[in-house]
Amino acid sequence: MSDFNTKLMNALLKGDSVDEFFCQHLEAAVNDLLQAELSSFLGYEKYDSAGWGSGNNRNGSYKRTFKTRYGELNIVVPRDRNGGFHQHTLPDYQRRSDALETTIIQLYRKGISTREISDLIEKMYGHHYTPTTVSNIARTVKGQVDEFHSRNVSARYAVVYCDATYLSLRRDCVAKEALHVILGITPDGSKEILEYALYPSESAVNYEEMLTGLKQRGLKEVLLFVSDGLAGMADAVKRQFPKADHQSCWVHLSRSVARVVREKDRKEVLGALRVVYTQEDAASAEQELDAFIEKYEKKYPKIRRTFSNRASLFSFYKYPKSIRQSIYTSNLIENNNKGLKHRSKVKEQFPNEPSLERFVCCYYSEYNRKHSGRVHKGFGQAEFELLEMFSQRYSAVEEAASQDAA
Repeated sequence: MSDFNTKLMNALLKGDSVDEFFCQHLEAAVNDLLQAELSSFLGYEKYDSAGWGSGNNRNGSYKRTFKTRYGELNIVVPRDRNGGFHQHTLPDYQRRSDALETTIIQLYRKGISTREISDLIEKMYGHHYTPTTVSNIARTVKGQVDEFHSRNVSARYAVVYCDATYLSLRRDCVAKEALHVILGITPDGSKEILEYALYPSESAVNYEEMLTGLKQRGLKEVLLFVSDGLAGMADAVKRQFPKADHQSCWVHLSRSVARVVREKDRKEVLGALRVVYTQEDAASAEQELDAFIEKYEKKYPKIRRTFSNRASLFSFYKYPKSIRQSIYTSNLIENNNKGLKHRSKVKEQFPNEPSLERFVCCYYSEYNRKHSGRVHKGFGQAEFELLEMFSQRYSAVEEAASQDAA
């Protein structure tokens, strides 16, 4: 049995702290390694006559501490007289191990408060990190949040989805607030979260403000916006992107119909409604909608009111058939937001807005990395047609602007 194993066995038999045992031996090992580094640099061992007249020799040392999972190490860093020795055993200017720093940053990204992290680290590592220290360690995450909100985005997105989800946040009291999310798909089918923002409640005005910010970050051309039946959304989109279409989500329309229909009739009514938006073209869909309303409005008069504004009902028929399944509804972004909400269940509430920001930024950054380079279903076949639509819709605008300028 090695000397180390013998000492460990004796320590266990005596009931000594294993962490303290490892800390002592780790401290000795690191200090020995630093001395070995200096010997290698100088080319001779300590007290070796080979160093006489070599032009450089040992010149004392300085002390530093280094915190590890086993406790704090007291390190003695040796120096040479010429000042050329640079040790590689420990990272420069750091007082703790990278493993601990990485752990703190990951917890911070997940939305855990600095006080909670401080308590957890103390239990795990046996020495106390104040909330201020933890906050300083994790300050780099704040930079990542700022970068997410200021990064440049593509100039063209074939489809842009807008949707909100509600998360519990503590201010003076705990309340649910609306996290507005904007997701874009480029003509080649790549998708990413373009922006997110927290507001007290969902509003078309909030989305318009976000779109204004995206235009400043490089967004210029959009073919189609997809959203639920939020009041004023189509007008907000048109003010920012006059050449873009707007599509109301048919799943949300179906839910609206279901709310005004008796439970015993819902299966029949919703089945008939599905026939409307699964037609081959817009003209056939219009006819089926008229027939649907005529059939059911006598028994359920509110059905007609649900479809009073038809401007955004059948926009998706203008687009290639291969992508229609993805654009007649906002399910794509809704499912994504459900994933965020499910992940957030580990926390009953966020203690403050920065905590929520870090959590959301982490989640959506992972989403963007995961889907980078992936082609969304149907867009591979539709890319040429979508590029043609951009050319026809926006080139004409650019030519007119050039003529006006001339």
